[in-house]
Amino acid sequence: MTRPIVLIPARLASTRLPEKALADIHGEPMIVQVWRRALEADVGRVVVAAGDAAIAEAVLAVGGEAVLTDPDLPSGTDRIHQALGLADPDRMHDIIVNIQGDLPVLEPHTTRAAVEALVRMPDAAMGTVAASITDSADLDETSVNKVVAAWESDGRFGRALYFSKYPVPWGEGEVFHHIGIYTYRSAALDRFVALPPSPLERRERLEQLRALEAGMRIEVARVETVPLGVDTAAQLDRARTLLRPNPQISGDSA
Repeated sequence: MTRPIVLIPARLASTRLPEKALADIHGEPMIVQVWRRALEADVGRVVVAAGDAAIAEAVLAVGGEAVLTDPDLPSGTDRIHQALGLADPDRMHDIIVNIQGDLPVLEPHTTRAAVEALVRMPDAAMGTVAASITDSADLDETSVNKVVAAWESDGRFGRALYFSKYPVPWGEGEVFHHIGIYTYRSAALDRFVALPPSPLERRERLEQLRALEAGMRIEVARVETVPLGVDTAAQLDRARTLLRPNPQISGDSA
């Protein structure tokens, strides 16, 4: 039986949209909306790894759980590892789920798919998710990370072979958008953060390549939609639109 814990790294030092973690979305900070999406997935305990006290305070104010991490850590994975030590010092949780703090409209099934990708394959160290790219503009967009996977016959799961900012593989066929949600086995996370940055990681600026270069197996689950990540004011407005409460129909119908 697995015991997952969901960790959500967030800090205020965002270059493209300053202090986006606290941006208001219908009366709540964005980090609280992300926390709610994580709860809706219902895969396990949810803790925000806050790089700033204001983020932790916002989560605690709505009854959530948060730990303070060093804002100067080099990567989100390092923040996740430090948060795990603070939130679960006795290592009661064996599966770690890393949800980025800028995904306020993340669908529950996407998080569950990332967990399933990992736990179904005993020799996998990590799990993640991907969706087929349907907009040709995204193929050459370097902000859209791609994953090459050896898909199983039904196309639902596959083993990650490579990650890139460019459209790979070459030739006819689907190209997959890598969605930055990760699951780790506890021992694999320990191993990953102890490894130095790898040559391909430095070249592509994608830290998951460090795991592949070290021989760690990453399993990928296919999903149908890519969650909206909030990096700009326009994307924040889009998130507000998507999360707008439905109008309530009331009154006496008799």
